[in-house]
Amino acid sequence: QVQLVESGGGSVQAGGSLRLSCAASDYIYSLGYIGWFRQAPGKEREGVAIISTGGSSTLYAGSVKGRFTISKDSAKITLNLQMNSLKLEDTAMYFCAAGNVFTLRPGEYPYWGQGTQVTVSS
Repeated sequence: QVQLVESGGGSVQAGGSLRLSCAASDYIYSLGYIGWFRQAPGKEREGVAIISTGGSSTLYAGSVKGRFTISKDSAKITLNLQMNSLKLEDTAMYFCAAGNVFTLRPGEYPYWGQGTQVTVSS
């Protein structure tokens, strides 16, 4: 069974940094990809960044490329998202998800965590 538990959210001023983590169960290695998605109030859920469970492939949304870095600690089966130069529009609930398709489309991911809130203020 896939279990995903996010942590690390919080409040930060614009321009600041946050690091999100997602603790995953071993089962994710039976899947191909794991990543971060977000949903702001009144908006659809969107893909932020994904990484292959083998760690060799990454994909970023254009809005975060160059500011966010996704990584995976194989020993601890932990997924991380380092977020730098945060903007007001990065405010959202951030979710960890796992699936078998190399895509940022949330609908392709069957397994989800509960989410962690990120709030960026001016």
